[in-house]
Amino acid sequence: MYRIVDKRELADKITLFVLDAPLVAANARPGQFVILRVDEQGERIPLTIASTEGGKVTIVVQEVGKTTAHLRSKEIGDALADVAGPLGTPAHIEKLGTVVCVAGGVGTAIIYPEAKAFKEAGNKVITLMGARNKSLLFFTDELAQVSDRIIYATDDGSFGHHGFVTDLLQQLIDEGTTIDLVVAIGPIPMMRATCELTKKYGIKTVVSLNPVMVDGTGMCGACRVTVGGETKFCCTDGPEFDGHLVDFDELAARNCQYVDKERLSYSMYEEKRGCGGRCHG
Repeated sequence: MYRIVDKRELADKITLFVLDAPLVAANARPGQFVILRVDEQGERIPLTIASTEGGKVTIVVQEVGKTTAHLRSKEIGDALADVAGPLGTPAHIEKLGTVVCVAGGVGTAIIYPEAKAFKEAGNKVITLMGARNKSLLFFTDELAQVSDRIIYATDDGSFGHHGFVTDLLQQLIDEGTTIDLVVAIGPIPMMRATCELTKKYGIKTVVSLNPVMVDGTGMCGACRVTVGGETKFCCTDGPEFDGHLVDFDELAARNCQYVDKERLSYSMYEEKRGCGGRCHG
């Protein structure tokens, strides 16, 4: 059993959990993830590790369905059924020069350990953070501490640039900034748009994918993605890939294949806990 030792609400339906998981923490590296079950009857869900310290593992959970809602209902002192990890291939960290980290939504938590690692490797790190509005921005202090420059964008203009993170990236390019690597993590449309932009300028771009996943060891094939015309398993070959080679159309389609069933399950869960579809955690 993996006990919750800390819990913090970061934004609407976005929660940080710190888990007592010493073996996972001791072996985890930036870019890797865990697969957990809330209870013995629960499904397995992948969550990228946001940080590790003192035998503890930090994860950030966005409520998007039944399982994440159930997880967010847990409190300090509660225990999860199991946490398997670290899984996946770690991010390739080296000294390159200037690394631009493009984070959208909950991808902010995923990109933090990589920004930190790139900075510690001697790179100049520029972080571009985007969200729908100001209230959904989080980890701003943490990322500011590991970035040489940090710029914000919100869809509604409530904080920073009124627009998208790709606008900020275009501005950096127009300013003549030499960019050696872009790491983009967030919603599929954001990662796709980032890759389309950087491809025009020949800027190497890495993305972190989070498709449907079951076992996390390459056996089931649920997380397969097409990269450079070849089938890859996100859980073992990834989760990071060359963004210019990812088939984003296929990725988006596969990520939506169970949407109707997920909505039904979520609705039934909300009805069961008595909120009639109006739950906010």
